[in-house]
Amino acid sequence: MIAVVDDEESVRKAVVRVLQAADFHARAFESGREFLKEWYFDRPDCLVLDLQMPGLSGREVQESLRRAGAQFPIVIITAHDLPSLRDECMSAGAIAYLRKPLDIKTLIQTVSLHCSPAPR
Repeated sequence: MIAVVDDEESVRKAVVRVLQAADFHARAFESGREFLKEWYFDRPDCLVLDLQMPGLSGREVQESLRRAGAQFPIVIITAHDLPSLRDECMSAGAIAYLRKPLDIKTLIQTVSLHCSPAPR
């Protein structure tokens, strides 16, 4: 399962549709807080995480997951490409940092390469 966390409904729905069309099971979350309440019970194989969100930012979600010992790949997506944030996210373990508007091929390739289902 690929979890998609983005506060923008249109982006969230589009990413889920694209992933489903590529034969991935994808589940949408509208906030970092919503995702953090549920991830442990329905662990994703991968997380596609928006960086700039109200409430908890993607960076804060990433840090919470790191502290909790989460071991799944995280793909950061953002409309705000700041080199310092990119470096921070990648240093904290993100496997990719993709700019919006998303290139669909790059998203699918990234998820296909890094986000295969983990043994359960």
